[in-house]
Amino acid sequence: MFELMPFGTIRNNPFHELDKLEKQLFGDFGSDFSQFRTDIIEKPDKYVLKADLPGFEKKDIKVDLKGDTLTITAQHDESKEDRHGNYLRRERRSGSYTRSFSVAGIQADGIDAEYKSGVLTVTLPKEPTITPPSHQIEIR
Repeated sequence: MFELMPFGTIRNNPFHELDKLEKQLFGDFGSDFSQFRTDIIEKPDKYVLKADLPGFEKKDIKVDLKGDTLTITAQHDESKEDRHGNYLRRERRSGSYTRSFSVAGIQADGIDAEYKSGVLTVTLPKEPTITPPSHQIEIR
């Protein structure tokens, strides 16, 4: 809230000077990473991948499978943003975010994806484990 005040009159934030120093040294380096946070949960018959993609619309997200690689791409349409507004501070970014995951051992035709409340959930069913038939060998 205090960072919205003009003319740099931030008095109540004891870390303000450290934040300023970090931005002078590194710029907005940390905000430009083209990745998003994910969790992967293993269940007995499947994996569940949850990706945080807040602010995206379902049409802006693509999930592609090529060979054993699953790629999630989310892209903000920059043309919708007001690029010439009278901003006091601008931290929200537009652009493309991509992550790829190895999905060897997954049933490709059973992959399912759902996007709800800013979270993409991809269900990846495991290939059934084939146990070779066993038989007892008679001793002569």
